[in-house]
Amino acid sequence: MRRGKTLAMYMFSVVLACVIAGSVPVMAQSTAEPSQATAQRDKKDDETNLDTQLYLLVATNHAVEDAKIPAALDAVVKQLRTSLPFKNYRLAATLINRVKSDGHLSLRWIGGPLMASAAASNATPSFNEFKVGRVRVSTNQAGQTIVRMEGFNFGARIPIQSGTAIASNGPAAPIINYENTGLNTDISMREGEPVVVGTLNVGPSGDAIILVVSARRTEK
Repeated sequence: MRRGKTLAMYMFSVVLACVIAGSVPVMAQSTAEPSQATAQRDKKDDETNLDTQLYLLVATNHAVEDAKIPAALDAVVKQLRTSLPFKNYRLAATLINRVKSDGHLSLRWIGGPLMASAAASNATPSFNEFKVGRVRVSTNQAGQTIVRMEGFNFGARIPIQSGTAIASNGPAAPIINYENTGLNTDISMREGEPVVVGTLNVGPSGDAIILVVSARRTEK
């Protein structure tokens, strides 16, 4: 009797071990599926590229030779005219770049004088820098596509005339000093919609540089 009971317990242990062993692959499969879905989603996000446009507008109370503004900025300029006390706006530069979602962007360039002043000439260019620490695409609560730019940074060194040097045996020459100006912030915007990032007042004339940016996903 005791022998039969021992044999029955042995057979029960063997069956229980087989059941446990057979359930292990099922558990492993159920935990692997979310990881695979996450990896596929991350891979899809990594392949998303965006075209970014940075516009540098100059706001001034002086007359401008070319006041033509891109049609994409009509709504922005209309808004600026109601909130800032400037008579004229002109486009100083347009920068178009491509960046991968969850990537970064950095560029430097030497351009013509941003401000129309006595210091502006071919011999006094401006030195500019534009950086974004991280660009990524997300969706807000309304289901709209949002582009986030973390660590948005714009800086410029602008020539400013601080005086005039009078030479004893030659014509007077302007004294030019380069002054730093810039902006650093985090922003988010709806895809394809230009937004004003900030306004930088520069120079004794009271003119201002206005930063406008937009971004949209590329088709390819």
